[in-house]
Amino acid sequence: MRIRPASRAELPLLQEIERAAGEPFRALGMAAVADDEPPSIETLDRFRRAGHAWVTADSDDHPVAYLLCEEVDGASHVEQVSVHPSAARRGLGSGLLDHLAVCAAADGLSALTLTTFADVPWNAPYYARLGFRALPDDELTEGLREIRRAEASCGLDQWPRVCMRRELMGAVASPPRIVPVRTPRPRALPPRTLPPRTAGAAPPF
Repeated sequence: MRIRPASRAELPLLQEIERAAGEPFRALGMAAVADDEPPSIETLDRFRRAGHAWVTADSDDHPVAYLLCEEVDGASHVEQVSVHPSAARRGLGSGLLDHLAVCAAADGLSALTLTTFADVPWNAPYYARLGFRALPDDELTEGLREIRRAEASCGLDQWPRVCMRRELMGAVASPPRIVPVRTPRPRALPPRTLPPRTAGAAPPF
């Protein structure tokens, strides 16, 4: 497995990963999340062109996991990280987050942030094991508050949500199985180009 930037031709595959990865929510009574449409090709391509779309590719160079991010208030905000169920429980989600941590630290960003479901086992509890902590309301930046307002307007607050942050004290070593690929300093994305769903909407193990 290796991590590299997504190509435009692969964007439909990212949509397939998202659809397959959302299915586990159905068993939790969260069919609305499972049925949520993935980001459009246009939206995914904006992330790709900005240098904010990464994939984990298998031995045939076929994407089996992906991550989208953007800069929010001096941190790298994880918009989405999903792993196809056929490749789950191999550390691909944590590998993508570690890769992003290296890139974000090199770019001088202070932390990784995300919003996610508080009570879904593969959401907030999973990220807590990876070094993220839940943020109380008085620690939310204006950018995170804007994201939470957008999520609430889309109905995501019918299940408890939480903002989380992982501090970056400096670049950490990438796992040996990952081959990081650096891109030029990413350009800023237009605000909220991705319909708010959840970071780690599917099990990113």
